[in-house]
Amino acid sequence: MYVAIEGIDTAGKSTQIARLKEACRDAVITKEPGATRIGERIRDIVLNGGVQSAKAEFLLFLADRAEHMQEVIKPNLDKLIISDRSVVSGVAYALVQKSISKEEILALNAFATDGIYPQKLFLLQLSEEALAFRLSQKELDGIEARGTAYLLGIQEALIEAARLLEIELIIINASKPIEAITQEIINTIKETK
Repeated sequence: MYVAIEGIDTAGKSTQIARLKEACRDAVITKEPGATRIGERIRDIVLNGGVQSAKAEFLLFLADRAEHMQEVIKPNLDKLIISDRSVVSGVAYALVQKSISKEEILALNAFATDGIYPQKLFLLQLSEEALAFRLSQKELDGIEARGTAYLLGIQEALIEAARLLEIELIIINASKPIEAITQEIINTIKETK
């Protein structure tokens, strides 16, 4: 089974991935972008290379996704795969940028992934109040500095992307205790196996 953990910055994805890695020792734990050697280089280009074009950035992420699919996802489809972000993030961010049509976004992602998407998507969802509080407690990176309205727009786009890709969406309140979130994810995975 192939599942993804999604959520906006500060939602707790990294914490949950670390906990799931401990709890599901036989699972393949991966991430998008940057899980492969080529993916690391692409991620570095996007984050530090000064890409000016939204289309170029989108295409670089598609290249990473295609490589990730070939090297990590396809060879392990017989195992439990847990991914920190996925095609859903790629679609969501492209939807927010509005520089590429919805049809093109979907078609190009289907091409890059050979139509292989996570079977389940766990979205760690934050309220506006919880997000504002979490942001006030840390030094903000470039994405976080865009503010709560931008991040909440991404959160809505993640929901829309899951719907467009026809991926089963499980929304989890990211303000719940960390242990309860982990257990909810594990229980849902076990029920499906």
